[in-house]
Amino acid sequence: MKHLLLAGILFFLNNGVSGVDSDEVSVMEGDSVTLIYAETDKQDDTQDDIKWYFNYTQIAEIIGNHTKIYTDKQGKDRFRNRLKVNQTGSLTITNTTSSDSGLYELQITSSSSEKSFNVTVNGVSAAEQDEMKRKPVKEGESVTLDPGVIITKNDTMKWYFNDILLAEITGDQSKICTDDQCKERFRDRLKLDHQTGSLTITNTRTTDSGDYTLQIISSRFSIIRSFGITVSINVSGLSPAAVAGIIIAVVLLNAVCSGFGFLFFQ
Repeated sequence: MKHLLLAGILFFLNNGVSGVDSDEVSVMEGDSVTLIYAETDKQDDTQDDIKWYFNYTQIAEIIGNHTKIYTDKQGKDRFRNRLKVNQTGSLTITNTTSSDSGLYELQITSSSSEKSFNVTVNGVSAAEQDEMKRKPVKEGESVTLDPGVIITKNDTMKWYFNDILLAEITGDQSKICTDDQCKERFRDRLKLDHQTGSLTITNTRTTDSGDYTLQIISSRFSIIRSFGITVSINVSGLSPAAVAGIIIAVVLLNAVCSGFGFLFFQ
């Protein structure tokens, strides 16, 4: 009898006493993740009361058109200005850290329903963080931005450079540079791996330097991952005469600056 009781308790602990729907969400440190409230009628139901919990501690609430982030001492230390809720009921955690890993629960009073998300924030080494923030590339080389995640058939992936949509994968379909601004800047220099979602920029130019953003959209959550590229002039690709000219110009500039410095201090 004791064994049956223990088995029953373990079953309910593993599966939830009320059949709560749960999602596994895995992100990397520094990502932004949005946990999506999926009810389509939220915007029409101004009396709805939505509550968000992290490890059973309330962190946010939406009542009608009013939102509130709870800022007790624990919340301030853990999430410090990194939580956002919108009128659709979705919760966003920006610049995630390993301490954000845990159970996030959504309670909707109007329908007496609950949803839960098991979020895991994976650590990133300092070298990997530096590479993602600003990856150095020499002009003319190719560079590949790797999402570092396994995509599923139902996921949508979008690559952006600033506000320019570079590429998109939706199910079995993929698109590269669909607008004129993208075509003009990256004409025939983008390659998209449909299996991994990685984006490759070939024959890089200094104008390719900047911030690149990957958005991964699922039905229940979305992730935003940031990358940076710095493309420097490839001196080794210049002609000997051009290299000699640059060296002479630098020497002359130093001589001129030294001369001015000498006259200034006389």
